[in-house]
Amino acid sequence: MRTKATPTIDRTGDTHDRVREDRVNKSGTITLRHNGKLHHIGVGRTYAGTYVTVLIQDRDITIAETTTGQLIRELILDPTRDYQPTRQTKNS
Repeated sequence: MRTKATPTIDRTGDTHDRVREDRVNKSGTITLRHNGKLHHIGVGRTYAGTYVTVLIQDRDITIAETTTGQLIRELILDPTRDYQPTRQTKNS
């Protein structure tokens, strides 16, 4: 009887990396699916209609303007919230 094949290296530390192209909608958000759940990420109405590149590494998200490369937003996705607001600090 043969032994069952198993991976030769430990892959538990691997991350899920993605790059997406998207356009900010008129309300200033983009959508992103994480673990089967759709999340809305606030970018700001200033960027409505702007094409953005979204870099995703597990829950770490970076949003940059596609044409200029200007960094728009960095965040850590909170999987318990559907909407990820633009500001998370008080009195700012």
